[in-house]
Amino acid sequence: MTLTPEQFNKLAAKEDLKDLEQKITEDMGQKLDNIMTAVDGLTKNVKDIEHGFVSNQAAHDRFEELLARIEKHLDLKPMFNFRS
Repeated sequence: MTLTPEQFNKLAAKEDLKDLEQKITEDMGQKLDNIMTAVDGLTKNVKDIEHGFVSNQAAHDRFEELLARIEKHLDLKPMFNFRS
């Protein structure tokens, strides 16, 4: 099979392939940086949510202790037995 001059001019040269490889490498590096930045943001959000859960649990425990003391002081029977 012979190539026409037009077809021959469309063939990629080694330099063209190296340029393409470099461009792809740079693009993928930038995309990876963007992904890692997004993952870092999500990680921070999860840590903030976990911190909020711990704080809420601590507050819940304090309120439960306070209610138990009030019930005992007033000689009340709890309506619900949530304590195990």
